[in-house]
Amino acid sequence: MDFASYIKPELGVLIAVLYVIGVLIKNSSMLKDKWIPLCLGIIGMVLGVAYVLGTSELGRAQAWFSAIFSGITQGILCAAAAVYAHQLYKQAGKDE
Repeated sequence: MDFASYIKPELGVLIAVLYVIGVLIKNSSMLKDKWIPLCLGIIGMVLGVAYVLGTSELGRAQAWFSAIFSGITQGILCAAAAVYAHQLYKQAGKDE
């Protein structure tokens, strides 16, 4: 199984969004670099939960908890993929 199989295909765009947000935060010097992954994780969780809640049938409490858990998990995975993509790009550009 590869990493991409854990992320819902429709949330793939969230990876690109988080990547761009990370680049914007880095270029603006709003936060130290060490806080950018945490910031992206929080943003990813919020957006992931918003998407899953918006697309789920929520009748019972169990469905709500399941949707929230799924959204948080998807947000964290998307943030991790965005940071990973940034590191791949950054490391590929280094001369050794």
